[in-house]
Amino acid sequence: MRDGVRLNCTLYLPRSLPAPAPSILLLTPYVTDTYHERGMYFAAHGLPFAIVDSRGRGESDGTFKPYALNEAQDGYDAVEWLASQPYCNGQVGMWGGSYNGMVQWTTAKERPPHLATIVPVASPHLGTDVPMRCNILQSYMVQWLGLVNGRAYHHEKFADNTWWSSIYRRWYELGRPLCELDGIAGMPSEAFQEWLAHPEPDAYWDTRNPTAAEYGQMDIPILTITGSYDDDQPGALAHYREHIRHAFPEARSKHFLIIGPWDHFGTRTPKAKFGGLEFNADSLVDLPKLHAEWYAWTMQGGTKPAFLKKRVTYYVMGAERWRYADTLEDVTSHHQDLYLDSALNASDVFSSGTLGANRGAGQPDAYTYDPGDDRKPEWDAEASSDPASFVDQSVLLALQGKALVYHSAPFKEATEISGFFELSAWISIDCPDTDIYVSVHEIGLDGRSIQLTTDAVRARYREGLRRPRLITTQEPLRYDFKSFTFVSREISAGHRLRLVVAPMGRLIQAAFTERNFNSGGVVARESVTDARAVCVRLFHDLDHPSVLRAPIGRAASSDEPGAPVGDYRTSAANLQRP
Repeated sequence: MRDGVRLNCTLYLPRSLPAPAPSILLLTPYVTDTYHERGMYFAAHGLPFAIVDSRGRGESDGTFKPYALNEAQDGYDAVEWLASQPYCNGQVGMWGGSYNGMVQWTTAKERPPHLATIVPVASPHLGTDVPMRCNILQSYMVQWLGLVNGRAYHHEKFADNTWWSSIYRRWYELGRPLCELDGIAGMPSEAFQEWLAHPEPDAYWDTRNPTAAEYGQMDIPILTITGSYDDDQPGALAHYREHIRHAFPEARSKHFLIIGPWDHFGTRTPKAKFGGLEFNADSLVDLPKLHAEWYAWTMQGGTKPAFLKKRVTYYVMGAERWRYADTLEDVTSHHQDLYLDSALNASDVFSSGTLGANRGAGQPDAYTYDPGDDRKPEWDAEASSDPASFVDQSVLLALQGKALVYHSAPFKEATEISGFFELSAWISIDCPDTDIYVSVHEIGLDGRSIQLTTDAVRARYREGLRRPRLITTQEPLRYDFKSFTFVSREISAGHRLRLVVAPMGRLIQAAFTERNFNSGGVVARESVTDARAVCVRLFHDLDHPSVLRAPIGRAASSDEPGAPVGDYRTSAANLQRP
């Protein structure tokens, strides 16, 4: 590197390479051996593949500082080093997902002369979805920091969900502040404490993402990949939107987006079943093949991958088919307004409120949440066969009187929901602050529930994530939930939509997120001794219309291209690749 630090690189070279070829770079904190199969795959397809340990990780020198500024310069230096090697023809592409996808964006903003393309997969956008979402910190980050602590790759400890569940449960039941979680887990972390000192997007986080000007200068081909259930979908789409917003038209035309029916890990190795959901064979895209074709197109003069019919490719769950659009906005035809109303307090799934075409006229609904309640959370990862389930209703059913629930009328015909939900709700609270979590579900004729999308608002950020203002009135204020995750699903005839409004601390996310004790102090340093019970009232009368806006997918045209999915279905062998 430019400062003299040496980074370890593991090279995978094609057995036969008649001439220098484009080369692929992966800069990762997850140590080179983790990606052996990927290196074998790309080298076998004629592409030299270089896996470089981040500084301070694996066999690289230096000190690892997660999400630090030096990775942008290291990425630049690694690209230029690789481009100068005798087996490389001077063109370098990058590969990788999650943290490794973020490294691609930070490298691209430095504009290395020989960087020809990036393929960022499930990439976090710092301050947007890592280490917090909606300015609510994730306790999971302590677990992740344990994975990359020191030089070794501590996968077994990281993946021991039973052990981590006991740590989270202990922290929760002790009522200790989030700033003590790393100590409770036995792994004090300077990085974690530094992040907690920046609880909202500010200059600290801004410098770790490309600026508007830097996005605007990126004119290389980009393939962004995320999933409907990808934990880093908000970050991946933030990068995508910022580049599309600021880039020149020619650069925008070279940025392609894929949103598949995948969770975070499925964005690299799709699975037909996860979280209680099941999809057909067309969902199992052979992503290594697609990547190889992308590199051949962008760096070797090949043809565009047949899978990429338009700039946006998305999978409609339920209908089990791929669709295409020119822009992300074109996925949605219009939004259907569903107004909240109730005859009684809508605090029980069996006596819920309604989502209808007309403005509500009922009395406000209410729930009370006391974060100082010493009962255990309605959550038990050890008792759950799949704590990441998207179909489990047990927590909601246990929250009688502790959450608000609204149902739509049955859909008269199958309807595609594609895009981003929005919720505008008039809410009053009698504390300076609280966290409000919302989710939308499809409810089948048999009562089965499928989670579609989620969002949250911390009351102090009601007016904007960068402008904290504690609540000083008990009058209703409008809360706009505009950070729902993308969803595309065909709602079957006879099925309904369900909206759940609840305190964050009573849902399955309780022990995985920062706990707000409602007192209005520095949340990461609040403990149960600061707890204040809050009464949350949701209004839905003529003067305070609360409305859920459902994104209706555009109608299919007769000339809409079909996806050549048969050619891109993942082989059984590829399913086993990490």
